Amino acid sequence: MKQDIYAALGVKRRINAAGTLTRLGGALMDEEVVAAMAAAARASVDIGELQAAASRTISRITTAQAGIVTTGAAAALTLAAAAAMTRWDIARMAALPQTDGFPNEILLPRTHHTGYAHALRASGARLVDLGHNDRGTGAGVRGIEPWEIEAAITPRTAAFAFSATPANAADLPTVVAVCKPKNVPVIVDAAAQLPPKSNLRRFFELGADLVAFSGGKAIGGPQASGILAGRRDLVGAALVQQLDMDVSPETWLPPDLIDRQAMKGVPHHGLGRGFKAGKEEIVGLLVALERFAAADDDASNAALEKRLQRIAQGLACPTKILSSRETGRVAQLHLSVDKPLELSRRLQKGDPPVHLSERFAAQGILIIDPQALSPEDDEQVVKALRNAL
Repeated sequence: MKQDIYAALGVKRRINAAGTLTRLGGALMDEEVVAAMAAAARASVDIGELQAAASRTISRITTAQAGIVTTGAAAALTLAAAAAMTRWDIARMAALPQTDGFPNEILLPRTHHTGYAHALRASGARLVDLGHNDRGTGAGVRGIEPWEIEAAITPRTAAFAFSATPANAADLPTVVAVCKPKNVPVIVDAAAQLPPKSNLRRFFELGADLVAFSGGKAIGGPQASGILAGRRDLVGAALVQQLDMDVSPETWLPPDLIDRQAMKGVPHHGLGRGFKAGKEEIVGLLVALERFAAADDDASNAALEKRLQRIAQGLACPTKILSSRETGRVAQLHLSVDKPLELSRRLQKGDPPVHLSERFAAQGILIIDPQALSPEDDEQVVKALRNAL
């Protein structure tokens, strides 16, 4: 089992040239991260105290006031929505996901409505659609405008949700300028906005109140990890709804992230209890985050481009390398092929199975995204593509 855990379980090892996709297990963790998680597993700690320590590291790296480790970016979004609706009100915490008695609406621009909106709705929030999709459909050039946000804000508004991309980040200051004076927290979904590592700070510089990042993608942490960072009061309210709260009020010693006086009591288990992060995930994420923050983006991208150039030289189909500047993340190799989904299916049925990104399959393109591709598998990708083509 130790030598080849997947073979012992009867599970195929797959070559992932599709990116850090959750369904393929996300990033490949560095040995230092694996070792840190193993060490963390061999001791007992107070999880609240560990999350407070995590907050100090996350705050230093991101410039946010505070941060906690969650079980993925989607969990961070649910916790963010819950915190925005409850703040420190423990009666509201106890009521979730029943939210009819207090502000429960989260404004979500039409161009930001994705499948991950379910994570916001899972908190009990009601999503309010606003704006137009002129940019997305090519029907016009205008994005979200201040008057549209102002018209949508009511006494029932609890937060504004923003799904960040390289194309729409410039709209965030407009949202913040309207929401901040009205005390409407702005929640940014930046799950897949790393790299560049500058985005760890950028969204806070633009005024976001809470930001969700994936821990198991570009950061290279455990797949079941994420980060929720931002305003200290909101992060603290999220944490108390995630922790094990089967405690005696007389002996409970909350971490400094939690304002016990503001809560006017000790809450029971919260909506986020199912999103508990283990000590292994917390420690692994912190080690991975330190490594990611210290890495040289330019050197990493240059190395990836060289690998993609070598892969492209071995292929007979038309190819194009897009630089990290063009993709907004990392360099990619685009393959122009006939019947891309049929080709992708053949690759996945190979031995070993090979996965390419199908993001632009409708345009006749398959993508080699090297983020989770081991260098020793580059030649295997070339061989598999030659055979399949």
